[in-house]
Amino acid sequence: MHDTMVDGPGFRTSIYCAGCPNACPGCHNPQSWDIHHGTMMETEEILREIKKDPFANVTFTGGDPMFQPEGFLALAKAIKAETKKTIWCYSGFVFENLLQNERQKALLQYIDVLVDGPYIEAQRDTDLIFRGSRNQRLIDVKRSLEEGVAVLFDYHPMDLGI
Repeated sequence: MHDTMVDGPGFRTSIYCAGCPNACPGCHNPQSWDIHHGTMMETEEILREIKKDPFANVTFTGGDPMFQPEGFLALAKAIKAETKKTIWCYSGFVFENLLQNERQKALLQYIDVLVDGPYIEAQRDTDLIFRGSRNQRLIDVKRSLEEGVAVLFDYHPMDLGI
């Protein structure tokens, strides 16, 4: 989806994936849970779509991109090699657990901001920016990997025009 403004700051190209083992009650996209409901696409094909908009950054969402980290790793590497775009990633997995899985940790190396944690309907908060429930965090991945602990992404709504 081109030019979305709900999956991170500014205009973004959101890449939706199929497959999510979390099956959060109240999820806004339950049709994405089944890995077989997606359309297979080559990395180059997705990259061409991303490059069509020189001003939009990228968001990986779903489903859960961390459910198929190898494919998203190849795409993230290509994005970083061929563009100056930032990458946000939404995952129902918690950052600390992603670090324990080498495949998922490899993908984290290319992510700028991770929105982590399952959507919890009882913690729904429509006043939150870029997330649906209070347990979810916006994590500055590069700083978190450097410091060895989850570091929250420091954003200012006024900087984002909100």
